[in-house]
Amino acid sequence: MSTTNSLTVEELGSAAQRDRRKRILDATYALASDGGFDAVQMRAVADQAEVALGTLYRYFPSKIHLLVSALAREFDRNEALIKEMGPIPGDTAAARVIYIMKRTTRGLQGDPKLTEALTRAFMFADSSVAAEIHTVGMSLTTMLTHAMHSGQPTEHAEPTAEDIAIARVIGDVWLSALMAWVTGRSSAAETGAHLETAVGLLLRD
Repeated sequence: MSTTNSLTVEELGSAAQRDRRKRILDATYALASDGGFDAVQMRAVADQAEVALGTLYRYFPSKIHLLVSALAREFDRNEALIKEMGPIPGDTAAARVIYIMKRTTRGLQGDPKLTEALTRAFMFADSSVAAEIHTVGMSLTTMLTHAMHSGQPTEHAEPTAEDIAIARVIGDVWLSALMAWVTGRSSAAETGAHLETAVGLLLRD
């Protein structure tokens, strides 16, 4: 088992290992939802997930690895739900992307302590968490490029290099806006307006 990156579901060979990883992330969500970033301590996670502390560190080398992996799972869940909903409302790529961003942001703002913990970890992450950061970025990019083309003739085509570049910039703005909200530097309404402005500038039809 790797000790430099978090272990992904694909790297775990048994159902028991995958269940253990799920319990660890579930415990992380519960602690973060209750007390935010500071409440997520590795020993507390291990106790709540009913795993040995050494086992937890084999799955997630640090608290930051753990929380960024939890953020990746949150976006993965949203991505799956979005793909199941059928054509996304909106007559333009910008309208569809804004719809998805607002929908997801409202869900995150409904659990402010959890969102604070996940976004703080993302912003604190250094190069040792590059693989987990990449996973978050890929999930965001997939979600946004899907919204751009949802219900259109090009929906099932591979996204272009320009699509991906735009989605990455929007994703960066999105995470920055969430961080401003959780730290009290902007209101929910200001966050939404900021996202709309950014999307409107990048996806002019």
